[in-house]
Amino acid sequence: MESVVMSFDRSLTLNLKLQKKEYVPSHVCEVGVYLPETCSVRPFILSGMKASLVEANPVMVEKIRESFKAYPNTKVFPYAVAEQPGKITLYNRGASTFIDSVESPALINDQYTKSDDDRFEVESKTFDQMDDGTIDLLCIDIEGAEWFVLSKLVSKPNLISVETHGKYYLNPKLSEIRNWMKGRGYQVWYKDKSDTVFVRPEAISVTLFENLRTNLYNIFLWLRRMKGILLGRVQ
Repeated sequence: MESVVMSFDRSLTLNLKLQKKEYVPSHVCEVGVYLPETCSVRPFILSGMKASLVEANPVMVEKIRESFKAYPNTKVFPYAVAEQPGKITLYNRGASTFIDSVESPALINDQYTKSDDDRFEVESKTFDQMDDGTIDLLCIDIEGAEWFVLSKLVSKPNLISVETHGKYYLNPKLSEIRNWMKGRGYQVWYKDKSDTVFVRPEAISVTLFENLRTNLYNIFLWLRRMKGILLGRVQ
């Protein structure tokens, strides 16, 4: 229930923030949807906007399709995003389901030990096989595999939300993500408990106050990580 509430708050926050900026996307995409109720781009789908939803867990895929079947502009891609197409192993941890080969928040924050009971296999694709080049708002939350999306991104979104942190966890590809964003002119707009939201400043302006708030939040994140180091949860 907590993850559903948090995701609902996140989708509402993003929608309201964009309304204040008077920015309206035309094609939204979320990679790692989980439940339809937790979908970060849900408000845009309900408004009839074009949407691409990527979800690997087949049980969740059916729930998503059923929930959004009345919205013909929504397309569901039932695949895991990986370095190459084929078959890939995941571990089912609900909202924290992750690819076997990546360091996920479940391993760091929850100290989860991989179990064969949680293993399942799905078809994987590279993101350029799903990206038609028109996405202008992109949310990526796939538990440590976010770099697989960015490294094959065809579109040039004006907004990209990426899971970069969370409690004691840091995305294993954080340095690559930051360099990728910087090299393409993106700027941090804001951060929440787990995500960093990057924008193209020519499309969505970032104020001095928003920059200050992000800097203060960075101090909080650093202190939380130091706590993890002292507790032995972070190497």
